[in-house]
Amino acid sequence: MTGLALDTNGCPSGLAPPSGSDTSDPAAFVRKVGKQSRLSLTVRGAKCGGCLSRIEGAVSALPGVESARLNLSSGKLEIAWSGNLEPRRISEAVSSLGYGVAPLNTATEDDGHKKEEQSLLLAMGVAGFATANIMLLSVSVWGGHEEMGEATRQGLHALSGVIALPTLIYSGRPFFRSAWNVLKKRRTNMDVPISLALILAFSVSVAETLRGGEHAYFDAACMLLFFLLIGRFLDARVRRRAWSAARDLAALASRTVMRIGADGAPVSARAEDIRPGDSILLAPGERAVVDMVIEGGESEVDESLVTGESLPRWTGTGMKLMAGAINLSQPLTGRATAAAADSLLAEISQMLTAGEQKRSAYRQIADKAVSLYVPLVHSTALLTFLGWWLVGGMGLREAILVAVSTLIITCPCALALAAPVVQVVAAGRLFRGGAYLKSGDALERIAACDHVIFDKTGTLTLGTPRLVSTGIPAALIGDAAQLARASRHPLSRALTAAAGPGPLGTDVKERPGLGLEGMVGGVACRLGSAEWTGAAATGHVGATLFFARGEEAPVELRFEDDIQGDAAGMLAKLSAMGMTMEIVSGDRAEAVAEVARALGIDQWTAGASPQDKVARLEALQAQGRKVFMVGDGLNDAGALALAHASAAPGGALDVSQSAADAVYSGGLAPLPRLVKTARTAKAVMLQNFGFAAAYNLVAVPIAVLGHATPLVAAIAMSGSSIVVCLNALRINLNTEKAV
Repeated sequence: MTGLALDTNGCPSGLAPPSGSDTSDPAAFVRKVGKQSRLSLTVRGAKCGGCLSRIEGAVSALPGVESARLNLSSGKLEIAWSGNLEPRRISEAVSSLGYGVAPLNTATEDDGHKKEEQSLLLAMGVAGFATANIMLLSVSVWGGHEEMGEATRQGLHALSGVIALPTLIYSGRPFFRSAWNVLKKRRTNMDVPISLALILAFSVSVAETLRGGEHAYFDAACMLLFFLLIGRFLDARVRRRAWSAARDLAALASRTVMRIGADGAPVSARAEDIRPGDSILLAPGERAVVDMVIEGGESEVDESLVTGESLPRWTGTGMKLMAGAINLSQPLTGRATAAAADSLLAEISQMLTAGEQKRSAYRQIADKAVSLYVPLVHSTALLTFLGWWLVGGMGLREAILVAVSTLIITCPCALALAAPVVQVVAAGRLFRGGAYLKSGDALERIAACDHVIFDKTGTLTLGTPRLVSTGIPAALIGDAAQLARASRHPLSRALTAAAGPGPLGTDVKERPGLGLEGMVGGVACRLGSAEWTGAAATGHVGATLFFARGEEAPVELRFEDDIQGDAAGMLAKLSAMGMTMEIVSGDRAEAVAEVARALGIDQWTAGASPQDKVARLEALQAQGRKVFMVGDGLNDAGALALAHASAAPGGALDVSQSAADAVYSGGLAPLPRLVKTARTAKAVMLQNFGFAAAYNLVAVPIAVLGHATPLVAAIAMSGSSIVVCLNALRINLNTEKAV
């Protein structure tokens, strides 16, 4: 049996244990900016100002380093240097201080989505500013209708045109570009009639201004553009958030792996370069990014993010280790059993993709509506023009104005705003209540759910064990904590949290699967299992540690993962809304059964793998149930993506938060509020769609019959958009009552 000798390195406050000295080579992640080399690292175990000064000082002392900045909150260390400094020396400088370190891939896959959102926001701001200024000029024309001379009116129209032209060119680009792209392919979309309406409204206004006409419609063109951009911006924001799941999972997998070469020396390699059969070194504190079989060493691994098991398990030669597990104590060597693309992380990625494809059914309905809407609008405007010009005896100019009014009045502003504005109002309401809405169509799906599946650890329970033993002297807990501070084991961390900052024992060694031993105050002590400390079994089925000081009798320390304080109230409220519930967890049967019994949940499943959770979802969906999944682990990510709707707590892994439709904080109380708000929002959306349809049924005949000028059409269109927005604001009133 081997042990890992732990020194006094690491956080000087004792709030985090020191890490081992093994580290991966970050050379593959170095970025070249001119003559300067830059590198981003993730540092584990840095908790206080002392850590910051030690790490920055050690790295800055390396030759050629020009800057080294550590963010304690995020653990991100940014280094810039010039010269021939090997990146490995930077990692070694940090790890030699007792901190875990790994390269950080700073590539951001959603930069394009962010730029699109920012571009739309700027375009919307320009259009809004131009609309406000042109409306001021228009009010002057309307107010001076009787007294204003023709030259003054024509000058104000010309000034409006000067403002409108660059506005249309700049702010109208998203619609013009989209329309041109589909027209080149001999297809059409909703941006074609929008672009046509904008161009015709501006062209007619220019013609009217040149001929000294009484009316120009620059205000109508800019107002139309402004309201269209509002809907387009809201839609872009919602879509960008939906992309974050794949980005976060890719970030989790894009790490370096220490591959052992033929000469036995470890060499840094990207995870995607690993092939089945490659020999791998997994250092303490590192996360496995490919599935592997252990061939050397023994250690404890944290698989809570993969299986949901709340306590670490011992692993040794011949045992399998899944991608996503974290090595806690000693170096492990193993052989890859699958490439990164075929590992468990990749399978979960495929589940996320399947979930996204499933959700696109709503977009398909929208696309179908557009495919019917566009030719209908074109045909109506064209027939209106031809009817009035060829049959109705109207002049060419007047017939064009009627056709333009028809195009403007049928622009889908109210339709485009009907869902996004409700989502934004509901999202704001939920945010104030502790829930963050992430998916565009989540509200409709959450509203339809009738069954809830809960993960246990970190969802119904706090996810972190707490020392619950009473009557134990504080001095004894303090002595035990001097050993516990050297370990990453969750129970050791719980004991450290109970004792607070303090010193570390001397000559502390950790025995995987057994516990710790070392000197405390000159006395040999042990902390760990009953077998390790020589204690008699007590029959307690919960989490337990024993502390033996010298020849004294071992003392039992019990821990519990507490149930969330508001769990029972949350379940009662969801039940009152007609929802049924069950627990599906990867944890031990005893732990799951105890939580289910305490909360009165009859249906529960223990030891469930990620695939088992997905299978349970599919079985329920085959029965016609609409499942609302609530979970926090990596093993929940696939189920969160495939569920009809889902939510994750704020402390969940990034991948799980991204895969969920909503993220909540402040306990479980936001969940009933989320369901209540979603049901109200769905009702308001249906009202908005109904109003948009009624508006077109009334307004289109008026425009076709020639009773609306382009300005009246623009005002009617804008009015319909305002009504939709005001109706959406009712969500704040309808959900004000406490849920």
